[in-house]
Amino acid sequence: MELDAIDFRILELIQDDAALSVAEIADRIGLSSSPCWRRIKRLEEIGVIQKRVTLLNREELGLDFEVMASVKLALPTRENLEKFEEEIAGWPEVVDCATVTGAVDYMMRIVTSDMHAYDAFLRDKLLGIGLVSDVQSRIVIRIAKRTSAIPLDNSKLNVKK
Repeated sequence: MELDAIDFRILELIQDDAALSVAEIADRIGLSSSPCWRRIKRLEEIGVIQKRVTLLNREELGLDFEVMASVKLALPTRENLEKFEEEIAGWPEVVDCATVTGAVDYMMRIVTSDMHAYDAFLRDKLLGIGLVSDVQSRIVIRIAKRTSAIPLDNSKLNVKK
């Protein structure tokens, strides 16, 4: 896949603000709207742009309790891993989940309204599916950094100058 500096500038702009209009993006990168729109469409078609979302302030919505949880399955077989991932896909409290190396199978970021809601999630959902042998929960005190932007400067893509 070959992207040029203009493609990367478009990606930087929409990572920062997906609500920018094509005209605003075009103006900021020095293109007219039509070629800019075609570039954005191509980036979507080739899968570089997966989707555009709005980030919400969880605290303003009463979702003040965030937990980082390490999850170990009782028996990490292919079937159990797949079943676990199917289950968590439908749980809105789980905002991030990744398979990891080491002593645990998954790292999860879970957002709820309070400790009681997290306890209910833990008992009824996470432990309720019968696949988990251990959960280590770490309550988030303060976010030091959070971004949805990926570091495009470190991309290994072939960039035309």
